[in-house]
Amino acid sequence: MRKNTLVPVLLLLGALSLTAACSPVRGTPPAGSADTGASPSAPSDVVRTVDPTKIQGLDIVNDSGNDPSCPWTTSYPAVPGAESMTAVMKGEVERRLHAYVDNGCGAGNELDLNIGFDFLVASGDVVGVRLTTQDPGAAGDGTETRTYWYDGEDAQRREALDLIAEASRPDFVATVRAQLEGRAGIDPATLGNAFSGPQARRAVLDDMSFTREGALRIDFDRSTVGVPPGGRYQVILPGATVAPWLSGFGERVQEQAVSPSGRLDLGAPAPTATPSAAAAPTPEASAPGADTTDCSKVRCIALTFDDGPAVPETATLLEYLAEYEARATFFVVGQNAAAHPEALRAEAAAGHEIGNHSWNHPDLTQLTAAEVASQLQRTSAAIKAATGEEPTLFRPPYGAIDDAVRSATDLSPVLWDVDPEDWRYRDSARVAQTVIAQAGPNEVILLHDIHPTSVAAVPEILRTLSAQGYHFVTVSHLRATL
Repeated sequence: MRKNTLVPVLLLLGALSLTAACSPVRGTPPAGSADTGASPSAPSDVVRTVDPTKIQGLDIVNDSGNDPSCPWTTSYPAVPGAESMTAVMKGEVERRLHAYVDNGCGAGNELDLNIGFDFLVASGDVVGVRLTTQDPGAAGDGTETRTYWYDGEDAQRREALDLIAEASRPDFVATVRAQLEGRAGIDPATLGNAFSGPQARRAVLDDMSFTREGALRIDFDRSTVGVPPGGRYQVILPGATVAPWLSGFGERVQEQAVSPSGRLDLGAPAPTATPSAAAAPTPEASAPGADTTDCSKVRCIALTFDDGPAVPETATLLEYLAEYEARATFFVVGQNAAAHPEALRAEAAAGHEIGNHSWNHPDLTQLTAAEVASQLQRTSAAIKAATGEEPTLFRPPYGAIDDAVRSATDLSPVLWDVDPEDWRYRDSARVAQTVIAQAGPNEVILLHDIHPTSVAAVPEILRTLSAQGYHFVTVSHLRATL
């Protein structure tokens, strides 16, 4: 695909009681969102999220497909010591992706499949992750959420309902159900089916988390307990109400949600097998400083790498670029940048440019102006926190951009001229030959540093194009010198 690059919810239908808040919510606000429409005296719904930089050895597993007819992006965390939890998340992500593709990629719906995550708890001996799936083929608005838990004390993964002691579950379920009955949009038959038996209850009570005050928040996907127009529903039970029902695991999760210890200890040895960008020496060959290349007089080309940083691929890529004194532009995804700030520092120290690629890679044209601004601002903040500099460029995921997106940010958009579809063809030789065959002077090349095969293609690209007289510069340098 060739594109010219140089031209430059919330619906509330519920009510509150003295012991619980219940509100149907349309859309999926961020985990830290406080906007539920509840009165000041009601329990807050704010769930504390965890800075991923605090999790030693964390890896984020990313993948994406940029085919305009079938766009998708998935990411989930791999926490050392919690491999069984990671395996379950991996299986769920793969299941949803296969179903999306097999069902026609949303059957003409303009929305993309997007699976992202937030850490709810990651301290002491407990980990909690919420996966959020935006699936155009799913019911209603396509938003589904689920929480995944790991108990370091017993070295076992847990489900959301495991926060509640088994003997207390009948009372807990009865209370939750009572808070839903009679609410606007609640369908008695649907509600009855949702709580009809142990397996059904585990399935419907699959998104539970603790607020900063220790209240238990239960979120229900659209159509699980009410009619589709009712949206998502939420029940909040105060900490004092749920305390007698909590399992030992639930008590420890509640404690860490309210007062996190700041250190995660799952009893696993510190990771040593996976190299990280932090451990890689900063490349010396492409030292920072002014690039004197005059692209009006010599053949220039801009290599760009999307979706990272990734471990260890980005560190390997920096070594390849340094060998040829090549500069590049990295369009980073915010959640990856926040998890691996050391990789961004290595990129900047080596003289490369860092651009914004949104927080979790949604199709920006399908978001509101406020949502677009949030996606880009959160990512810019992560970049500045790591490097001290704010980006000036952004690349819209999938290359999807319109006037509304442009108006929502001051960042300058960057598309591309050459796309070897390295996300589709995980073949280093094919990727390298496509870039070499299609590259022209002053063009922008699209690659992805989350794919090992793409990184492995870079030495051949650098070697061949250098021999043809090309100089590798950043996007901003290319624009400034033409």
